[in-house]
Amino acid sequence: MAPKGSQRVVNKVVAENRKARFNYEIIDTYEAGLVLMGTEVKSLREGKANIAESYASDEDGEIWLINSYLPEYLQANRFNHEPRRRRKLLLSGREIHRLRSAVNREGMTLIPLKIYFNDRGRAKMELALAKGKKLHDKRESEKERDWNRQRSRLLKDNG
Repeated sequence: MAPKGSQRVVNKVVAENRKARFNYEIIDTYEAGLVLMGTEVKSLREGKANIAESYASDEDGEIWLINSYLPEYLQANRFNHEPRRRRKLLLSGREIHRLRSAVNREGMTLIPLKIYFNDRGRAKMELALAKGKKLHDKRESEKERDWNRQRSRLLKDNG
């Protein structure tokens, strides 16, 4: 047990999908739990996960994370997991219904933004309900980001 004066690392980000905010317009975000095997948790704690090309899908009333990469845990030998297996996401029934209706009716997609450990040490995922951006929207967001960068430099220089 840790001494009372020490602080635990809160929301330690393991994997982040940085391109998601550029390629998609984020409508809403949800926090979902992950159903993981023991070796997957140990691999996540080493910080070697990749969710850049993954997405979430609705199948049989459940939400599944597809194409995420969690490398094998080297010390696990024969009890290891498959690196690209489908993983179930834990959401409430109301959230699943809301996400399923948005995906089916409005043509949105479910994109994982990041995987992190919460303050209780549980692996969580930030899941986004998103709409794909067109090319001109991507250019616009790039212009806005460049302008914000330039503005902050000018303010910093002029003090």
